[in-house]
Amino acid sequence: MNSLDLIPISFSKIVQSSSYTVLILGTKEKKFAIYTDPLVGHNLQLYLSEEPPERPSSHDLIGSICTGFNIKIIQAVISGVEGTIYLAKLFLQQEKNGISEILEIDARPSDCISLALMHRIPILCSRSVLEQSIPIEEEN
Repeated sequence: MNSLDLIPISFSKIVQSSSYTVLILGTKEKKFAIYTDPLVGHNLQLYLSEEPPERPSSHDLIGSICTGFNIKIIQAVISGVEGTIYLAKLFLQQEKNGISEILEIDARPSDCISLALMHRIPILCSRSVLEQSIPIEEEN
């Protein structure tokens, strides 16, 4: 995946039901939906509402582990789509002995989006994924 092929996208909103969560993402020109587990949506809604959680989430744990090992979360990329399943990668940067190493981790898009929002890092999408995604119209 070439960095020139990556397009910045933004998180628009979250729609929650008892059986699934829809994350709406995209550019000004095109929005698309990623479906995920309701628990992921619930945790993301808690974070977005700035309500203090009763207990740390898995995403809080990942953030704490990264901090403990001097790893910086640098970007989330929606990297592919297979049928109706989106694929994603989380990019991490770690300094070891004065050398900076970039780690590319396969991850669920919902986890990447959650971590991106929590750590205020860019969410990017490959041009081909954006072109293949089914556009949705948002209600205002």
